[in-house]
Amino acid sequence: MYVTFLTRRFYPCIGGVEKHVMEISKELIKKGHVITIITESNDITSAVKDEINGIKIFRISTGTDNWFKKIRIWKEIWKLRKVLQNSDVIHCHDVFFWYLPFRFVFFKPVFTTFHGYESYPIKKGAIISRKIAEKLSWGNICIGDFIKKWYGTKPTYVSYGGTEVIKLMPQVPEGSNVKQQKESALFIGRLDEQTGILTYAKTIEYVKKEYPKFDFSIVGDGKYRKMLDKSLKVFGFKKDPEKYFAQYNFAFVSRYLSILEAFAHQKLVFATYDNPVKEDYLTLAPFAKWIVIEKDPKKLAEKVTYYLNNPAKKKELTDLAFLWVKDQTWAKVTEIYLSLWGRANTF
Repeated sequence: MYVTFLTRRFYPCIGGVEKHVMEISKELIKKGHVITIITESNDITSAVKDEINGIKIFRISTGTDNWFKKIRIWKEIWKLRKVLQNSDVIHCHDVFFWYLPFRFVFFKPVFTTFHGYESYPIKKGAIISRKIAEKLSWGNICIGDFIKKWYGTKPTYVSYGGTEVIKLMPQVPEGSNVKQQKESALFIGRLDEQTGILTYAKTIEYVKKEYPKFDFSIVGDGKYRKMLDKSLKVFGFKKDPEKYFAQYNFAFVSRYLSILEAFAHQKLVFATYDNPVKEDYLTLAPFAKWIVIEKDPKKLAEKVTYYLNNPAKKKELTDLAFLWVKDQTWAKVTEIYLSLWGRANTF
């Protein structure tokens, strides 16, 4: 089967959607399917046409971010119309509007995965855009139950992404001389509003009043890096950042994939939110009962000190989370995609 994914960002860019599309693509290729990615060009690579892990990649130039960007995207995709014509399945990751005019030209089975949310408060236009994508798609996957509540989407399937426990264990990388520190936590992700990094930074200020040597490290980058660099250890983006969990006791993460990867390393997750959408993003997840969720940095710090002083309580949560995450593989997520496409008799 020939599958084309449309996604705004893709490897070598780093992020949750980027990893999701990469891992699903690799799993599909193992099963003998042919995968093509159409994505925006980026500053990391100049390659317009590329191939990575057997995935064919076309990077389109979209120009500046304004109203005419849609027209530029449609013109670029029209140049790749043979790719669409030869595809058995078109699957959009959030960017259904990229395919919108071609939906009525090619009459190909088209599907959508809805990842996350744009911003808070959620704009009416964003809700309308998603409803259009839902109605014109042959089926959809929602990454998180909160999407149903906030966007009114009727999901065909709900997923939270995947991870590979076998690859992520043991707790400390083989051959490493680094010992895990009890008084330590790791943050992985973009340094912006949606990841809660400023709340975590404030939390550490409170924690260090009781534990002055508490080691907090950041693997990520973004607009807050300069500010955070002044007082915290910021390593920037790293390849396979999840492997760094092995060296730390706690995980300060609030995004689904990072949470699953922390579970795979048997780390207790401390998650935070700053608006009602992000609160539901966390509390409506099936794993909410195994993580610490707090909005206030002082209260979050109190929970950190509690679990430092009560390792048995921490182990209860991490053991349950680990049992759950062992079944959340990328192969299992890929089966959801295949089931979705199969419902439309695409193969």
